[in-house]
Amino acid sequence: MIIGVLKEHAPETRVSLVPEVAAAFVKLKAEVWIEQGAGDTSFYGDQLYTAAGATIKSAQEIRSSADIVLSIQPDNVGDVKSGAVIMGVYQPLFNPGQMQKWADKGYTVFSLDTIPRTTRAQSMDVLSSQANIAGYKAVLLAASSYSRYFPMFMTAAGSIPPAKVMILGAGVAGLQAIATAKRLGAVVEVFDTRPAVKEEVMSLGAKFIEVEGAADASKAGGYAVEQSADFQQKQREKIHEHARKSDIIITTAQIPGKKAPILITKAMIEDMRPGSLIIDIASVTGGNTDITENDKTVVHNGVSVIGNSALAATTPADASKLYAKNVLNFAKLIINAEGGINLNFEDDIVKGTCITSKGAIVNDRVNALMPVNS
Repeated sequence: MIIGVLKEHAPETRVSLVPEVAAAFVKLKAEVWIEQGAGDTSFYGDQLYTAAGATIKSAQEIRSSADIVLSIQPDNVGDVKSGAVIMGVYQPLFNPGQMQKWADKGYTVFSLDTIPRTTRAQSMDVLSSQANIAGYKAVLLAASSYSRYFPMFMTAAGSIPPAKVMILGAGVAGLQAIATAKRLGAVVEVFDTRPAVKEEVMSLGAKFIEVEGAADASKAGGYAVEQSADFQQKQREKIHEHARKSDIIITTAQIPGKKAPILITKAMIEDMRPGSLIIDIASVTGGNTDITENDKTVVHNGVSVIGNSALAATTPADASKLYAKNVLNFAKLIINAEGGINLNFEDDIVKGTCITSKGAIVNDRVNALMPVNS
């Protein structure tokens, strides 16, 4: 069996496998082919891969011969051989048309962003491993962009109060953002619709903002859920109250397969102090503010709204390392003892992550998005 790794297109800087994980695949009796220069932007040179037992090949050789093709982003997969397994992060609920095209070509597609969020799948959860980095980098981006200090300073020239940071969403990204902001000396408060995360938030030294009446998210696999109109109104009022006192807001709220919820309205932004800023990690799915634009900074009434959902790629060496280990742990479920492919759809993780197989879309949620033929 041949596992091929394609070089990502800019602005993606990560690579699907790092040399130490390539070596682990070689031990599993797989051939590993790396496209020339695939690891350059992550600081893993070709010589490191060859030392790990991998072979450097061209993109065309990989596409025409690899049994498993690894590409984080969908745009550089191209035409691989019929029957190949494709593995990456493809947001199938936002790209059902692309999934159908791949199904028509006979590819078996595993989109790692759909891995079930269960205890057994934690070591394969690419969303969590990358969100951890995103939360960390969001705070550093805020600190470098903010016009004032983060920590409190008492000097002969006068005192500087600490920055007030509000974080919307206490998932993996949010919790890491709390920890990082606290280490930098900020005063942190956090909003999340899930009361169950209150203890984690407080254990990190942040204040938890509570709004009563949230929908139960305990059966949503660790994801946020849509809320009632009444709750959303209460939520907006509470967030507005705290937003006007915040210097920095970091938003992380996303709902799988749906546009990100609007948590910060234009009116709230207009009530914030000029020089304040918002880092919107959810910008790729529309953003958590009325004015977010993905990969852009929008300044409104003196408040900067930075839309950046690719923060993990700004730490490409470690982001690639964590991602590659997620890939390895998942791939072990579909590689047999002889180094061949064994697609066991009785396994809930394999089934839940598979989008297309045998010429058809097999994921129920993606299928529901497809037009019905009359």
